[in-house]
Amino acid sequence: MNQSNKKNLEFIINSGVNYFLQDSPRNWFEHEKKLEQSDFNKNTGDKKTQIDEVIKDLKKHNSSLQKMATKLVVYDGNLNAKVMLIGEAPGRDEDQQGIPFVGRAGQLLNKMLLAINLQREDVYITNVVNWRPPDNRTPNDEEILEFLPFLQRQIDIIKPKFIFLLGGVAAKAILSTPLALGKLRGKWHEYKSLNLEQGIPTIASYHPAFLLRSPQYKKHSWEDLQMLQKKLKNVS
Repeated sequence: MNQSNKKNLEFIINSGVNYFLQDSPRNWFEHEKKLEQSDFNKNTGDKKTQIDEVIKDLKKHNSSLQKMATKLVVYDGNLNAKVMLIGEAPGRDEDQQGIPFVGRAGQLLNKMLLAINLQREDVYITNVVNWRPPDNRTPNDEEILEFLPFLQRQIDIIKPKFIFLLGGVAAKAILSTPLALGKLRGKWHEYKSLNLEQGIPTIASYHPAFLLRSPQYKKHSWEDLQMLQKKLKNVS
């Protein structure tokens, strides 16, 4: 296992798997700022090189999901993006093409971005889990934990100004909470990392696939997007 992955995973395990049972969003790294920096920070390569290393490690990682999926799905978009969008896991279309958010949910996501004057090429898009779960089922806690170190490495490499979480799985992984999305959305949270000096403002909202099934929630999603748009106006 990559040393950075190992360090992050050890920290997660030492924190206790029951962190998903916390009744409020938790910053895992709040008291860990002074920990010895991982080998990740010794990597002076550019972002593309570092992301390619993550992809290489994902390909080498032996996951049970891989046996039932077609293609590894890691990211799409801009490596220098100010906004990172994190979804749940690949669906059928993503599994076939190897690109996140390319099906109907992806088309809706593109429209959502356009509504706040963003192009797909302006943002970095990824998922919590990088292989399609069987029958598009929701990733379980073990699978979230399994792929979380790879997601954390992507965040550390991209260093986005803001993180926009799409759906409950992404909120659980990044905010470490079982709270319902309805209680998390509409406010800013903070993601902290061992490898970043400052926390990243983070907002949780509904997954586009959910909005396709329940269009009555689109107005809430629009409110969340407007919150992001307002923040972006104040960032150079």
